[in-house]
Parts: sequence; structure tokens; C-alpha cells
Amino acid sequence: MKVMEKLLHIIATPREEESRTLRVTASFLEPFRSSHPDWVIEELDLFKETLPSLTMKRVDGKYVLLGGKDLYGELKEAWQEIIAHIERFMSADAYLISTPMWNFSIPYLLKQYIDIIVQPKFLFRYTEKGVEGLAKNRKMIVITSRGGEYATPETKNADLQEPYLRLIFGFVGITDITFIIAQPMDMGAEVQEAKIRQAQEKAEKLARSF
Repeated sequence: MKVMEKLLHIIATPREEESRTLRVTASFLEPFRSSHPDWVIEELDLFKETLPSLTMKRVDGKYVLLGGKDLYGELKEAWQEIIAHIERFMSADAYLISTPMWNFSIPYLLKQYIDIIVQPKFLFRYTEKGVEGLAKNRKMIVITSRGGEYATPETKNADLQEPYLRLIFGFVGITDITFIIAQPMDMGAEVQEAKIRQAQEKAEKLARSF
């Protein structure tokens, strides 16, 4: 029996049908479903999910793992929710992240989710040659919308979103990352619609060639 591949769609916007980001995402998902009927699409909405907090005990567990040891006793029990999220993430073959830019970077719940799953011995490990990412051979698509324009030499250094996401997911082994960016969104309705449509066209094309 053929094992079905899975796309994990991570939603990091609370705006639902009002989201400009999700308008572009819809233009990816519809043709993706048509051209990839054997794929399962699993949705993780970070604004509807109750994410575990990183309490003192859970952080203590991280230092146990950093020391090369396994979790034990109460620490292992305290980590069950974290491990469940890690396993859900690692069970996917590819990822789609729908996220707006907030304050030049990412929404706080996406940062919390990243801090939860990027853990030693699960998503990365230290070797004699340095850090080894354990989420290799996976693809990622990031669809984002931004109020301003961050593509010019004068404004590019204010984009802390794309460099961070490339860095943190590259750290765990995911280097095949494609960004689809709708910008600027806050420069009038006419400009907004034109830029959304440009991003939608890119999303539709990528979905069929993915």
C-alpha cells in the first residue's frame, strides 16, 4: 500500500476570511489539491490551537536534552504536549506557512510554535562536525502579506521575517524554502488588489509544479 504524503498547513493569522495572506494561500491550495490527489493536507491553526507554554520545568527538560541525556520522570511527563507537536511536525513531508508580517517579523504565536518544536535530539543534534538538522529532505512554502514594501535596498534590512524563517528552519535541515510575498498591502485598495493577484498567480503556478 502506498504511503500518502502529507502537507502540514500552519496558519499564523487570526483574521480568517478577512486575511489577505489566506486569500493568496487559497490560490495555492485549490490547484494543489487537484494536482496532488494522493497528498493529505493537515491544518494547524495557531490562533485556535492551545499551544503549551515553556514553563521552568519544561525549560529544565531542554537543558537535560542539551546535555545529551534523555528526559526522565516528571520532566518527561511535562514534555508530552511538546513532543506531540514535534511528532506532528516531523510527520509531514512538506510545509505551508501562512503568516502576515507583524512588526517587521512574525506573529507571536508562530514564534511560540517554533520555540516549542525546535528542540535538541528531536529537530537537531550536535555532532563532531557541528549542528545537524533532523528535518532534512522536506520542502517549505511561506505565503505572507505585508503592509509595506520591503523589496528595495532602502527597506530590505527592515525585513526580519524572511531571514529569520530561512535561518531557523535551515538550522533544522529545511533549506528548500519558497516565499510568496504580497506587498505592499496598505498603499490603497487598487495597489492591494493588484499585488494580491500577482501573488495568487505565483501561488497557482507553484502549486502545480510542486
